[in-house]
Amino acid sequence: MVLAQPQNQHVTKAFDLTGKVAVVTGGARGIGLEVSRGLAEAGANVAIIYNSSKTADAAAAEIANANNVRAAAYQADVTDQKQIETVIQRIATDFGKLDILVANSGIVSCVAAEDYTPGQWSEIMKVNLDGAFYSAQAAARIFKQQGHGNVIFTASVSATLVNVPQKQAAYNASKAGVVQMAKCLSVEWVDFCRVNCISPGFIATEILDIHPEEWRAKWYDMIPAKRMAQAYELKGAYVFCASDASSYMTGADIIIDGGYTLP
Repeated sequence: MVLAQPQNQHVTKAFDLTGKVAVVTGGARGIGLEVSRGLAEAGANVAIIYNSSKTADAAAAEIANANNVRAAAYQADVTDQKQIETVIQRIATDFGKLDILVANSGIVSCVAAEDYTPGQWSEIMKVNLDGAFYSAQAAARIFKQQGHGNVIFTASVSATLVNVPQKQAAYNASKAGVVQMAKCLSVEWVDFCRVNCISPGFIATEILDIHPEEWRAKWYDMIPAKRMAQAYELKGAYVFCASDASSYMTGADIIIDGGYTLP
């Protein structure tokens, strides 16, 4: 059914994900870990997909114990279409169904545009854009059979503006591609799932650790909020997108950036 209409219900019930099954790629650390926690706090059973994390199993155990839900970790490389499809199908079998896919895996690098090698450019695109698509594609095949589902992409304010002083044309282009891809998929898949994006600004995670301190000072000066967000400040938006509270929203890009994109 096109954008299936839920019953009118108490607003706290509309946000309730009890009994839902969610997959979060890159769910073992950073934003993905807090999203996994947030979905579980709302009642969802959660499958974390990771590539190289050594703490994914422990993270899944912590989430399960803290929220009285089922949680498990699965290893997969999102850039390998067959591999990610196999793992997502296995998760749906293990958990009995699949309701929510959060395509969150991402990497960043800072290279002057004239200096990118084909390998450096391709690596960013394979993870951030190709991997996001392959993950969503695998979930959508299940959603189409079920007749319902929900895809949430982690994009970035870098899809909207050009970050400075760092030079990261590949990252920015990949995230802009994610936002436009989500819009396309929201129309193509409207009969069986919703598709939306969350675009964070500067979030205090280890992905920013590669940048020098003077860059951070410049960012703080450019952000009206004068601070970065903690990753947990995003989890409510993902629960909103995953729940009946956003039942008529598809193709949206929610920017959460402390006002960074506004001046």
